[in-house]
Amino acid sequence: MSEPHPRRAAVTGIGVVAPNGTSTEAFWKSTQEGISVLDRVTREGCEHLPLRVAGEVRAFEPAAAVEERYLVQTDRFTHFALAAADLALDDARLSQADTDDSPFSVGVVTAAGSGGGEFGQRELQQLWGKGSRFVGPYQSIAWFYAASTGQISIRRGFKGPCSVVAADEAGGLDALAHAARAVRRGTDVLVAGSTEAPLAPYSVVCQLGYQELSLADDPTRAYRPFTSSACGFVPAEGGAMLVVEEETAARERGARVRAVLAGHTATFTGASRWEESRAGLAEAIRGALDEAGCAPEEIDVVFADALGVPEADRAEALAIADGLGTHAKRVPVTAPKTGIGRGYCAAPVLDAAAAVLSMEHGLIPPTPNVFDICHDLDLVTGRARAAEVRTALVLSRGLMGSNSALVLRHGADHAS
Repeated sequence: MSEPHPRRAAVTGIGVVAPNGTSTEAFWKSTQEGISVLDRVTREGCEHLPLRVAGEVRAFEPAAAVEERYLVQTDRFTHFALAAADLALDDARLSQADTDDSPFSVGVVTAAGSGGGEFGQRELQQLWGKGSRFVGPYQSIAWFYAASTGQISIRRGFKGPCSVVAADEAGGLDALAHAARAVRRGTDVLVAGSTEAPLAPYSVVCQLGYQELSLADDPTRAYRPFTSSACGFVPAEGGAMLVVEEETAARERGARVRAVLAGHTATFTGASRWEESRAGLAEAIRGALDEAGCAPEEIDVVFADALGVPEADRAEALAIADGLGTHAKRVPVTAPKTGIGRGYCAAPVLDAAAAVLSMEHGLIPPTPNVFDICHDLDLVTGRARAAEVRTALVLSRGLMGSNSALVLRHGADHAS
């Protein structure tokens, strides 16, 4: 008797709401062209704060994407998530009617670092300025980091496994891995990813305690990882949601399998211990390769964490060398987030989306604003590099010490 075919997790849909585009197509066009949209912070109430440069989502109208009854009870980060989930489901060709037929087979998993700071600030101002009668009932849920998971599942009627990953910035990759595990255990479809909105005054003040935050004035120099002038990272809002399905079922319904979530490992090395993150990130790389059944020389591109702090950048470059061995000197490395900012948990999900698009288009996007590289990496800068990309490695680290690595395989490589 033959063994049953193992269940594999496939990416069939991508939805993006990012500083450089509020659709997957716009995001990829800007990303492959290496366009930087970093600019001065314009959000009301932030004018006097030390943070000068960020990646803002400026071409997004919540009312055009989300119904009023959901808008009034949710924060900006959830508006992004609801819109991105819709885009991803449309891309996967999963209609409301399709999911209504089997609501218990569809789940949601997200990660969030900052939660609903803008909504919370507004309600707290009402409380202290006018009194408790002026605080709305949704204050208790809109700020919560689990709000996006809850609201996507409620709005869409999904009744499958729903969860939130609390794992620092690397939680974005961990959410995708959690979705893959759920698929392998029997769930048919997961909507997975992360969105963030950390640019309200309250949220910005909270971030000022991060020693890794860039306070530079010049948008072209504020976020330059792997260079001698690295001075920290620039925060960003927005993010991405992916539809993750059981591969065989997806192919049977005629869906396009864009990529396979092949391997993942997470480790923890402690807050701001960047020298120690070398060992943790290298272990995550080796673990992800092992789970994917992937040799180091099969990796065609690395999407780097790229914190922009000299000690952290050095640790990451060494971790790539430790994890990939001699292949590390030959593999292209990129960090397109330097053109849009580092969106906390959303950053590695946007990298994963870019990795899938890189495999589909045979292009490795460049690292904007970075030229004078001071680490032993084949960092792609200037223009996109044409290449056959069959397997991608995406890396992420969090300020509190989480490390995560994800291996993605080209969907065509698994076609029956």
